[in-house]
Amino acid sequence: MSLVLTIATVNVNGIRAAFKRDMAGWLAARTPDVLLLQEVRAPDEILHGLFEGWHVVHQASEIKGRAGVAIATRLPVTAVRVGLGEGEQPVDTGRWVEADLDLPDGGSVTVVSTYIHSGTAGTPSMDDKYAYLDRVTARMRELAQEGARVVVAGDVNIAHREVDIKNWKGNLKAAGFLPQERAYVDTWLDELGYVDLGRQHGGEGPGPYTWWSWRGQAFVNDSGWRIDYQLATPALAERAVKVEVDRAASYEERFSDHAPVVATYDL
Repeated sequence: MSLVLTIATVNVNGIRAAFKRDMAGWLAARTPDVLLLQEVRAPDEILHGLFEGWHVVHQASEIKGRAGVAIATRLPVTAVRVGLGEGEQPVDTGRWVEADLDLPDGGSVTVVSTYIHSGTAGTPSMDDKYAYLDRVTARMRELAQEGARVVVAGDVNIAHREVDIKNWKGNLKAAGFLPQERAYVDTWLDELGYVDLGRQHGGEGPGPYTWWSWRGQAFVNDSGWRIDYQLATPALAERAVKVEVDRAASYEERFSDHAPVVATYDL
């Protein structure tokens, strides 16, 4: 029997602000089975109140009003892993959460919501970002080696290739498009075997982009970046039948500066 599973990921840029801008309307129309959230920027009680009836896993940031990642799912949660080990600095909290989910057919899938630092080129924040990316890569390697159905999704804050950013020539020395950052994505895809579902199902590009500045005419002119991903292990990627970017119909209808990336899996 076929089982269709819909997984959506979105950086909400503050969950309370997103709901004020009618994220609930998008959610009701989309009805994902699993929702991976980044930049939640709210305490547990707010999140659980907004997602009453869902299973919710949340890692808030130790810095109030910053970061925060969560998983909201209609499927039963059998295991949760929060963060990336000992020695995390406060800047790293609210950036990684995993959950193992039970499927109706008796199988399971592991989902990860991650929010990686944006960083600023030439500053210590880039050192923090690279150190964190090292830890992310180590964990992704472990997950890949387990051979399970895994999706690592979220706001990675890296545009992988020139087709993933509208003004790539003007951003060659900017954080988010530095060669050293982009090399991490190469490692995830070429060495660890993850599949970039957004690119695989989105054509050769340019785009589709997932983030546009609130400022100016970036959204209207589609001058964006593709920095939100669903990266799946081969066992899950082969089951992806459709991947879409839910770009709002107009600037006024956006509930975040990011658009959701929604993947449909036929398991």
